[in-house]
Amino acid sequence: MNIDELKQMPLWQMTGEEFLFLQRNINNEDSHSSTKYETSKRYVFGVFGISKLVGCSMITAFDIIKSGKIDNAITEVGKIIVIDAQLAIELLG
Repeated sequence: MNIDELKQMPLWQMTGEEFLFLQRNINNEDSHSSTKYETSKRYVFGVFGISKLVGCSMITAFDIIKSGKIDNAITEVGKIIVIDAQLAIELLG
């Protein structure tokens, strides 16, 4: 059996050998694909997200958002504010 077939099989139907084989190979896949997640974009949400990202108070984070310095990093979806964290850090300089 290959890894893709084992991933689709319910755990209760696997033998111990199949489970251990899958576990060993999944761990190897995760270590190879970790760079994929490191380069992916990171987002924070709202004033609270900015305050945690920058390490400041909520009031200061609100002032940063309202100042317009990070407008290119902000996307608003309804009432939700989504901020591209990497771009926001670059814009804040």
